[in-house]
Amino acid sequence: MTTTKDSKRGVAIPAHTVPFPSSISVEARTALERLVGEDGSVLNAAFVTPGPDDHEGWLRMKAAVGGQYANALKGLAGRTQSTVETIATGAATVHVATPVALKASNGAYIDFHGGALVFGGGEACRTGAQMQADQHGVLCYGVDYRMPPEHPFPAAVEDGVSAYRHALERHGPENIVVGGRSAGGNIAVATLLKARDEGLPLPAGLVLLSPQVDLTESGDSFATHQLIDVVLPGSLRSSNLLYANGADLTQPYVSPLFADLTGFPPTFLQSGTRDLFLSNTVRMHRALRRAGVPAELHVFEAMPHGGFGGATPEDRELQQEIVRFVEHRWAD
Repeated sequence: MTTTKDSKRGVAIPAHTVPFPSSISVEARTALERLVGEDGSVLNAAFVTPGPDDHEGWLRMKAAVGGQYANALKGLAGRTQSTVETIATGAATVHVATPVALKASNGAYIDFHGGALVFGGGEACRTGAQMQADQHGVLCYGVDYRMPPEHPFPAAVEDGVSAYRHALERHGPENIVVGGRSAGGNIAVATLLKARDEGLPLPAGLVLLSPQVDLTESGDSFATHQLIDVVLPGSLRSSNLLYANGADLTQPYVSPLFADLTGFPPTFLQSGTRDLFLSNTVRMHRALRRAGVPAELHVFEAMPHGGFGGATPEDRELQQEIVRFVEHRWAD
Protein backbone atom coordinates (compact mmCIF):
# COMPACT_ATOMS: atom_id res chain seq x y z
CA MET A 1 0.00 0.00 0.00
CA THR A 2 1.39 3.42 -0.99
CA THR A 3 0.94 6.41 1.30
CA THR A 4 1.23 10.04 0.30
CA LYS A 5 2.94 12.45 2.63
CA ASP A 6 0.79 15.38 3.67
CA SER A 7 2.82 18.60 3.31
CA LYS A 8 0.70 20.14 6.08
CA ARG A 9 1.59 17.41 8.56
CA GLY A 10 3.65 18.59 11.53
CA VAL A 11 3.73 19.02 15.29
CA ALA A 12 0.53 20.28 16.92
CA ILE A 13 1.30 22.77 19.68
CA PRO A 14 -1.30 23.60 22.35
CA ALA A 15 -2.08 27.28 22.79
CA HIS A 16 0.28 28.74 25.34
CA THR A 17 2.23 31.87 26.26
CA VAL A 18 5.95 31.90 25.48
CA PRO A 19 7.62 33.80 28.34
CA PHE A 20 10.60 36.09 27.92
CA PRO A 21 13.59 34.22 29.37
CA SER A 22 15.59 35.20 32.43
CA SER A 23 18.74 34.23 30.52
CA ILE A 24 19.01 37.68 28.86
CA SER A 25 19.88 41.08 30.26
CA VAL A 26 17.28 43.22 32.00
CA GLU A 27 17.65 45.76 29.17
CA ALA A 28 16.97 43.12 26.51
CA ARG A 29 13.93 41.80 28.36
CA THR A 30 12.57 45.34 28.69
CA ALA A 31 13.07 45.88 24.95
CA LEU A 32 11.01 42.77 24.20
CA GLU A 33 8.27 43.67 26.67
CA ARG A 34 7.77 47.07 25.02
CA LEU A 35 6.60 45.33 21.85
CA VAL A 36 3.95 43.17 23.52
CA GLY A 37 0.56 44.23 24.88
CA GLU A 38 -0.76 43.46 28.34
CA ASP A 39 -2.71 40.55 26.85
CA GLY A 40 0.43 39.04 25.34
CA SER A 41 -0.36 40.10 21.76
CA VAL A 42 2.47 41.30 19.55
CA LEU A 43 1.90 44.97 18.76
CA ASN A 44 3.43 44.66 15.26
CA ALA A 45 1.20 41.72 14.32
CA ALA A 46 -1.61 43.97 13.09
CA PHE A 47 0.68 45.56 10.48
CA VAL A 48 -0.90 44.82 7.08
CA THR A 49 0.93 45.28 3.78
CA PRO A 50 -0.71 45.89 0.39
CA GLY A 51 -0.89 43.13 -2.19
CA PRO A 52 2.07 42.86 -4.59
CA ASP A 53 0.03 44.41 -7.43
CA ASP A 54 -1.22 47.38 -5.37
CA HIS A 55 1.53 49.84 -6.32
CA GLU A 56 -0.42 52.86 -5.11
CA GLY A 57 -0.87 51.19 -1.75
CA TRP A 58 2.86 50.52 -1.52
CA LEU A 59 3.68 54.12 -2.38
CA ARG A 60 1.42 55.29 0.44
CA MET A 61 3.00 52.83 2.84
CA LYS A 62 6.52 53.89 1.80
CA ALA A 63 5.63 57.49 2.58
CA ALA A 64 4.22 56.53 5.99
CA VAL A 65 7.18 54.31 6.90
CA GLY A 66 9.56 57.02 5.68
CA GLY A 67 7.99 59.35 8.22
CA GLN A 68 8.46 56.79 10.97
CA TYR A 69 12.11 56.36 10.00
CA ALA A 70 12.57 60.16 10.07
CA ASN A 71 11.17 60.34 13.61
CA ALA A 72 13.41 57.49 14.73
CA LEU A 73 16.47 59.20 13.25
CA LYS A 74 15.87 62.30 15.36
CA GLY A 75 17.12 60.29 18.31
CA LEU A 76 20.44 59.83 16.51
CA ALA A 77 20.93 63.54 15.91
CA GLY A 78 24.33 64.63 17.19
CA ARG A 79 25.51 61.07 17.84
CA THR A 80 27.23 60.57 14.48
CA GLN A 81 30.59 62.24 13.97
CA SER A 82 31.51 61.36 10.41
CA THR A 83 30.87 63.71 7.51
CA VAL A 84 28.85 62.48 4.54
CA GLU A 85 28.62 63.31 0.85
CA THR A 86 25.99 61.93 -1.53
CA ILE A 87 27.17 60.94 -5.00
CA ALA A 88 25.75 59.19 -8.06
CA THR A 89 27.48 56.33 -9.83
CA GLY A 90 25.50 55.10 -12.80
CA ALA A 91 21.90 54.88 -11.64
CA ALA A 92 23.00 54.24 -8.05
CA THR A 93 22.92 56.77 -5.23
CA VAL A 94 25.71 56.31 -2.69
CA HIS A 95 26.24 58.12 0.62
CA VAL A 96 30.00 58.30 1.27
CA ALA A 97 30.73 58.81 4.97
CA THR A 98 34.20 59.78 6.20
CA PRO A 99 35.10 59.21 9.88
CA VAL A 100 36.88 61.77 12.01
CA ALA A 101 39.88 59.47 12.38
CA LEU A 102 40.83 56.70 9.97
CA LYS A 103 41.78 53.33 11.49
CA ALA A 104 42.73 51.73 8.17
CA SER A 105 44.07 54.26 5.67
CA ASN A 106 42.64 52.60 2.58
CA GLY A 107 39.90 50.53 4.19
CA ALA A 108 36.31 50.72 2.97
CA TYR A 109 33.01 49.33 4.20
CA ILE A 110 30.10 49.02 1.74
CA ASP A 111 26.78 49.03 3.59
CA PHE A 112 23.43 47.74 2.28
CA HIS A 113 20.48 48.87 4.41
CA GLY A 114 17.51 46.77 5.49
CA GLY A 115 13.79 47.44 5.05
CA ALA A 116 11.97 44.46 3.50
CA LEU A 117 13.42 45.35 0.07
CA VAL A 118 11.04 48.34 -0.05
CA PHE A 119 11.92 50.70 2.81
CA GLY A 120 14.99 52.20 4.50
CA GLY A 121 16.48 54.41 1.79
CA GLY A 122 17.07 58.16 1.79
CA GLU A 123 18.02 59.80 5.06
CA ALA A 124 17.94 56.48 6.95
CA CYS A 125 20.52 55.04 4.56
CA ARG A 126 22.61 58.22 4.78
CA THR A 127 22.65 58.11 8.60
CA GLY A 128 23.41 54.40 8.51
CA ALA A 129 26.51 55.08 6.44
CA GLN A 130 27.70 57.60 9.03
CA MET A 131 27.13 55.11 11.83
CA GLN A 132 29.15 52.44 10.02
CA ALA A 133 31.97 54.92 9.30
CA ASP A 134 32.04 55.86 12.99
CA GLN A 135 31.98 52.21 14.07
CA HIS A 136 34.75 50.95 11.79
CA GLY A 137 36.85 54.08 11.37
CA VAL A 138 36.96 53.79 7.60
CA LEU A 139 35.24 55.28 4.58
CA CYS A 140 31.72 53.85 4.33
CA TYR A 141 29.72 53.65 1.12
CA GLY A 142 26.02 53.47 2.00
CA VAL A 143 24.24 52.14 -1.09
CA ASP A 144 20.84 53.82 -1.45
CA TYR A 145 19.68 51.17 -3.92
CA ARG A 146 16.53 51.66 -5.97
CA MET A 147 13.46 49.85 -4.67
CA PRO A 148 9.93 48.88 -5.72
CA PRO A 149 7.27 49.60 -6.63
CA GLU A 150 9.01 52.12 -8.89
CA HIS A 151 12.17 50.03 -9.35
CA PRO A 152 11.74 46.28 -8.77
CA PHE A 153 14.36 43.56 -9.32
CA PRO A 154 17.00 43.72 -10.75
CA ALA A 155 17.47 47.47 -10.11
CA ALA A 156 18.83 47.04 -6.55
CA VAL A 157 21.40 44.45 -7.64
CA GLU A 158 22.50 46.62 -10.56
CA ASP A 159 22.98 49.52 -8.14
CA GLY A 160 24.97 47.30 -5.82
CA VAL A 161 27.37 46.28 -8.58
CA SER A 162 27.71 49.89 -9.73
CA ALA A 163 28.59 50.98 -6.17
CA TYR A 164 31.02 48.07 -5.81
CA ARG A 165 32.78 48.98 -9.06
CA HIS A 166 33.04 52.56 -7.79
CA ALA A 167 34.70 51.35 -4.58
CA LEU A 168 37.07 49.05 -6.49
CA GLU A 169 38.34 52.05 -8.45
CA ARG A 170 39.45 53.61 -5.17
CA HIS A 171 40.36 50.65 -2.95
CA GLY A 172 41.95 47.28 -3.51
CA PRO A 173 39.51 44.39 -3.00
CA GLU A 174 41.65 43.25 -0.06
CA ASN A 175 40.73 46.52 1.68
CA ILE A 176 36.95 46.26 1.16
CA VAL A 177 34.40 44.62 3.43
CA VAL A 178 30.75 44.40 2.34
CA GLY A 179 27.90 44.28 4.85
CA GLY A 180 24.13 44.02 4.76
CA ARG A 181 21.36 43.59 7.30
CA SER A 182 18.03 41.91 6.63
CA ALA A 183 16.98 42.88 3.08
CA GLY A 184 20.39 44.47 2.66
CA GLY A 185 21.93 41.05 3.23
CA ASN A 186 20.04 39.83 0.17
CA ILE A 187 21.34 42.69 -1.97
CA ALA A 188 24.88 42.34 -0.60
CA VAL A 189 25.11 38.65 -1.53
CA ALA A 190 23.38 39.13 -4.91
CA THR A 191 25.78 41.99 -5.66
CA LEU A 192 28.80 39.80 -5.00
CA LEU A 193 27.32 36.96 -7.07
CA LYS A 194 26.87 39.28 -10.02
CA ALA A 195 30.27 40.88 -9.48
CA ARG A 196 31.90 37.43 -9.46
CA ASP A 197 29.97 36.41 -12.58
CA GLU A 198 31.21 39.57 -14.31
CA GLY A 199 34.81 38.74 -13.44
CA LEU A 200 35.32 41.31 -10.68
CA PRO A 201 37.52 40.45 -7.68
CA LEU A 202 35.60 39.80 -4.48
CA PRO A 203 36.17 41.75 -1.25
CA ALA A 204 38.10 40.74 1.85
CA GLY A 205 35.02 39.95 3.90
CA LEU A 206 31.24 39.85 4.10
CA VAL A 207 28.98 40.68 7.07
CA LEU A 208 25.39 39.36 6.99
CA LEU A 209 23.07 40.37 9.82
CA SER A 210 19.88 38.27 9.76
CA PRO A 211 19.96 38.22 5.95
CA GLN A 212 16.79 37.90 3.86
CA VAL A 213 18.41 35.45 1.46
CA ASP A 214 15.40 33.17 0.78
CA LEU A 215 12.37 34.98 -0.61
CA THR A 216 10.48 31.67 -0.87
CA GLU A 217 10.40 31.66 2.97
CA SER A 218 10.89 27.90 2.98
CA GLY A 219 12.92 27.72 6.19
CA ASP A 220 11.69 26.17 9.44
CA SER A 221 11.71 29.39 11.46
CA PHE A 222 9.11 31.00 9.18
CA ALA A 223 6.64 28.61 10.84
CA THR A 224 8.12 28.18 14.31
CA HIS A 225 8.88 31.87 14.95
CA GLN A 226 5.67 33.49 13.73
CA LEU A 227 4.52 35.86 16.50
CA ILE A 228 7.53 34.78 18.56
CA ASP A 229 9.63 37.40 16.76
CA VAL A 230 8.11 40.58 18.21
CA VAL A 231 9.93 42.79 15.67
CA LEU A 232 9.10 40.80 12.52
CA PRO A 233 6.17 38.59 13.53
CA GLY A 234 5.04 37.32 10.13
CA SER A 235 5.66 36.71 6.45
CA LEU A 236 7.03 39.29 4.01
CA ARG A 237 5.55 37.38 1.10
CA SER A 238 3.79 40.41 -0.41
CA SER A 239 6.88 42.62 -0.47
CA ASN A 240 8.95 39.68 -1.76
CA LEU A 241 6.62 39.29 -4.75
CA LEU A 242 6.55 43.05 -5.30
CA TYR A 243 10.36 43.10 -5.37
CA ALA A 244 10.73 40.04 -7.63
CA ASN A 245 8.28 41.49 -10.20
CA GLY A 246 7.53 38.10 -11.73
CA ALA A 247 11.06 36.68 -11.48
CA ASP A 248 11.41 33.15 -10.11
CA LEU A 249 11.86 33.45 -6.33
CA THR A 250 14.46 30.65 -6.42
CA GLN A 251 16.61 32.51 -8.97
CA PRO A 252 20.01 33.04 -7.27
CA TYR A 253 20.10 36.82 -7.77
CA VAL A 254 16.62 36.96 -6.14
CA SER A 255 17.20 34.39 -3.37
CA PRO A 256 20.99 34.10 -3.00
CA LEU A 257 20.68 31.17 -0.60
CA PHE A 258 20.20 28.97 -3.68
CA ALA A 259 23.36 30.20 -5.45
CA ASP A 260 26.73 28.55 -5.96
CA LEU A 261 28.77 30.43 -3.36
CA THR A 262 32.16 29.12 -4.44
CA GLY A 263 34.93 31.66 -4.01
CA PHE A 264 33.04 33.90 -1.59
CA PRO A 265 35.07 35.78 1.03
CA PRO A 266 35.11 34.89 4.74
CA THR A 267 31.68 35.71 6.14
CA PHE A 268 30.23 36.77 9.49
CA LEU A 269 26.57 35.80 10.04
CA GLN A 270 24.28 36.80 12.90
CA SER A 271 20.78 35.92 14.05
CA GLY A 272 18.84 35.29 17.25
CA THR A 273 16.85 32.42 18.72
CA ARG A 274 13.63 34.45 18.23
CA ASP A 275 14.47 35.82 14.79
CA LEU A 276 12.00 35.01 11.99
CA PHE A 277 15.04 34.85 9.68
CA LEU A 278 16.96 32.37 11.85
CA SER A 279 16.55 29.66 9.20
CA ASN A 280 17.78 32.04 6.50
CA THR A 281 20.92 32.65 8.52
CA VAL A 282 21.77 29.11 9.58
CA ARG A 283 21.05 27.71 6.10
CA MET A 284 23.24 30.40 4.53
CA HIS A 285 26.00 29.50 6.98
CA ARG A 286 25.79 25.83 5.97
CA ALA A 287 25.69 26.72 2.25
CA LEU A 288 28.85 28.79 2.65
CA ARG A 289 30.58 26.02 4.59
CA ARG A 290 29.65 23.47 1.92
CA ALA A 291 31.21 25.81 -0.65
CA GLY A 292 34.45 25.84 1.35
CA VAL A 293 34.00 29.41 2.60
CA PRO A 294 35.21 30.28 6.12
CA ALA A 295 32.07 31.43 7.94
CA GLU A 296 31.28 32.46 11.51
CA LEU A 297 27.75 32.03 12.88
CA HIS A 298 26.64 34.07 15.91
CA VAL A 299 23.19 33.31 17.35
CA PHE A 300 22.10 35.44 20.30
CA GLU A 301 19.75 34.26 23.03
CA ALA A 302 16.12 35.46 22.63
CA MET A 303 17.17 38.12 20.11
CA PRO A 304 14.46 39.04 17.59
CA HIS A 305 15.02 40.32 14.07
CA GLY A 306 17.37 43.30 14.03
CA GLY A 307 18.48 42.99 17.64
CA PHE A 308 17.14 44.49 20.85
CA GLY A 309 17.25 48.10 19.68
CA GLY A 310 20.94 48.91 20.10
CA ALA A 311 21.11 49.85 23.80
CA THR A 312 21.51 46.46 25.48
CA PRO A 313 24.63 44.50 26.49
CA GLU A 314 23.76 41.94 23.82
CA ASP A 315 23.63 44.61 21.10
CA ARG A 316 26.98 46.00 22.23
CA GLU A 317 28.51 42.53 22.27
CA LEU A 318 27.30 41.96 18.72
CA GLN A 319 28.84 45.24 17.57
CA GLN A 320 32.15 44.31 19.19
CA GLU A 321 32.13 40.97 17.38
CA ILE A 322 31.47 42.67 14.03
CA VAL A 323 34.27 45.20 14.58
CA ARG A 324 36.65 42.37 15.51
CA PHE A 325 35.77 40.42 12.37
CA VAL A 326 36.09 43.43 10.08
CA GLU A 327 39.41 44.59 11.54
CA HIS A 328 40.78 41.07 11.19
CA ARG A 329 39.80 41.00 7.51
CA TRP A 330 41.80 44.18 6.83
CA ALA A 331 44.73 42.84 8.85
CA ASP A 332 45.10 39.66 6.74
